[in-house]
Amino acid sequence: MAPVVLYIALPVAGLILGWMIRWLYARFQLTAAENESERIKQDAVKEAEAKKKEILVEAKDQLIRERNQQERENRDRRVELQKLERRLTQKEENVDNKVDALERLESTLKNREKTISDKESSLLDQEARYKEELERISGLTAEEAKRSIMQSMENEAKRDAQILINKIDQEAQLTAEKRTQDILVTTMQRIATDVTAETTVSSVSLPSDEMKGRIIGREGRNIRTLETLTGVDVIIDDTPEAVVISCFDPVRREIARVSLERLIADGRIHPARIEEMVQKVTREISQKIYDEGEKVVFDLGLHNMSPELIRALGRLYFRTSYGQNVLAHSKEVAVIAGLLASELGLNREIAKRGALLHDIGKGIETDGDQNHAEIGMEVVRKLGEDPRVINAIGAHHNDIEPSCPESVLVQIADAISAARPGARRETLDNYIKRLENLETIAESFSGVDKAYAIQAGRELRILVNYENVSDDQAKELCKSIAKKIESDLRYPGRIKVTIIRETRIIEYAR
Repeated sequence: MAPVVLYIALPVAGLILGWMIRWLYARFQLTAAENESERIKQDAVKEAEAKKKEILVEAKDQLIRERNQQERENRDRRVELQKLERRLTQKEENVDNKVDALERLESTLKNREKTISDKESSLLDQEARYKEELERISGLTAEEAKRSIMQSMENEAKRDAQILINKIDQEAQLTAEKRTQDILVTTMQRIATDVTAETTVSSVSLPSDEMKGRIIGREGRNIRTLETLTGVDVIIDDTPEAVVISCFDPVRREIARVSLERLIADGRIHPARIEEMVQKVTREISQKIYDEGEKVVFDLGLHNMSPELIRALGRLYFRTSYGQNVLAHSKEVAVIAGLLASELGLNREIAKRGALLHDIGKGIETDGDQNHAEIGMEVVRKLGEDPRVINAIGAHHNDIEPSCPESVLVQIADAISAARPGARRETLDNYIKRLENLETIAESFSGVDKAYAIQAGRELRILVNYENVSDDQAKELCKSIAKKIESDLRYPGRIKVTIIRETRIIEYAR
């Protein structure tokens, strides 16, 4: 019996002993695990504290950077960021005393950081999308839209100002138009000037064709002497009983004509007699020039006129413009300007003086390329004339801007005298053809839309296509048209070429 019990007890005891050994081993491992867990926990707490400080520093720097960036982009979010910064600063000061709240604080910081970053990205994306959509819809960039709005406001202000100006002009015209008409009608009714269109004849009648041989002389010495002394060209051709005298200077042409007529009447034609006769006629013509100028000045009641101006006025007696005697025209313009000045209460003396001298440049001998208005201005300025008189001379063809009412009166009087029926000999057909030639020359150039000859052909106003002609090209085009006119046409004075280039943008309100 005992062996059987022993045989059963030994395995049981072995099982119990093995179980106890496993329990002790498990207990030992549990203790070691608890110790290791405690160590790991302490290491984790230390690492968490270091990580906490690092995260706090990084979070602070990130928040400061985000705050500076958001202050530039959106002032409304600055208040929210400042509140967040104060809360984070308070938590940073109390973090040592609130270790248990570290995980919650870290989670809160991460969540808030992510929320802010998401919101910022979302706002930036929305702003970019809105900006792109606005630019796509409007077809303009932000800078172009800004300029367009400013231009629209400026145009609207200009339009309002123009409406006000037009209203004031209309009110002024209602009262001024009738008064102006009365003044002009009264002035023109008072004009009773007889304008004699004396034209210097450039041909000399001969008693017979035999006289042509005597004029030529032996080996042409007589005609050469006459041409040398007077500075003209004596043309002897097949024209029966006539000799033609050609010269651009009307005074020299008159001296040659009178001298030749006297030589023919005297019958003695030889170089010595020709020289004697030319000298005598030159003195007579010189005296007549001064007498004619002095007579006009006396008739108009003008005083303190320098001898140089009187002599220049006298030379206008031998000059014509379209058949109209320039001196008689100047006198008539002075009378009209004086009457207009009296009616308007302006300086009558200045108006008459400026009107009489407005074409004085035509009587001045010069080799320059200036027109008669510029020459006249320089001469009267050197002789100490009133600045208003100088301006009236320069502005009578709009070469400069009128600076006083008297200058405008001279323009008006000049136009009235020149446009008076019978004043000028140019036919309507020739006048129209001259204007058509000007417009045709301009329209023959590429890029020109329309050309208009205005101011009796003294100005050519040209409209060009802004898409085909740039500003620099417009300058070159203006020079080319002016050179073309100079080479192809013959005209008195000078022609002003004006190119107008404008940009037009049209939209329709539907």
